[in-house]
Amino acid sequence: MSILPVPGAGLYYEVTGSGPALLLIPGGTDDTRDFAGLLPHLSARFTVVSHDPRGNSRSRLHRPARDVPVETHADDVLRLLRAVGGVTRVFGTSAGAQVALALTAAAPDLVDTVVAHEPPALGLLPDGDPRRDLAREVDESYRMGGVEAALRTYVAGSGLTRTPEGPLAESAEAGASMGAKLARMQSNAGHFFAHHASATATFLPDLAALRDGGSRIVVGAGEQSGGQLAHDAALGLAGRLGTKAVLFPGGHAGYLTHPTAFARTLCDVLDAGSF
Repeated sequence: MSILPVPGAGLYYEVTGSGPALLLIPGGTDDTRDFAGLLPHLSARFTVVSHDPRGNSRSRLHRPARDVPVETHADDVLRLLRAVGGVTRVFGTSAGAQVALALTAAAPDLVDTVVAHEPPALGLLPDGDPRRDLAREVDESYRMGGVEAALRTYVAGSGLTRTPEGPLAESAEAGASMGAKLARMQSNAGHFFAHHASATATFLPDLAALRDGGSRIVVGAGEQSGGQLAHDAALGLAGRLGTKAVLFPGGHAGYLTHPTAFARTLCDVLDAGSF
């Protein structure tokens, strides 16, 4: 457990396990603890690096909060990769998938394989899809009604209410993890909605750079999240890259609700691209 100085913040990170490096990037309101269920399965095979995004949980800001574009988060994890050293594999989920894609486009020499699990990129939805306007709607809800109003608009607009995952958890521990995730989400949501939710949703990955950069790109979607915004955006990304999405167990938070099966799928995906 360490703190990496980055411009304007101190980035909390953890390194565990042994083997090839694997960087895990959490979603916009989350932190490294959301990957706790995956770590026993991954750390036996990989040196796993994970962090709290700036402004979340233990990654404290050193100056007043300001808007944070996806590129800033990508620069943070690039600095982290350089600090721990070496070419790595990268897994990012939700907003973290957007960061992972930005990182890969900017530094393909450091990324062997990137797994982008359900990036919520509005620009990857079909033309005319009304959900493309969700960032503006969420921002208006936040300005008028605060975090709770923004959460309601975001959850309803993204379709997350359609597939309650708690009863599908593979253990009581996984259910407890989901409860802990919700508590952390509430704690970090103010910073998220005020300073980077809109930037994350409207960020469009540099598809040309991803195609030409040499990194292996895998797009992940949840088996149980069909019809939800992030699932549909993942399918859109896969289509634009000329590939097919890999289905991961569970829904948008399958790494929490189905950690053993999710880790197995992730390892299978990474093994398929071993060099």
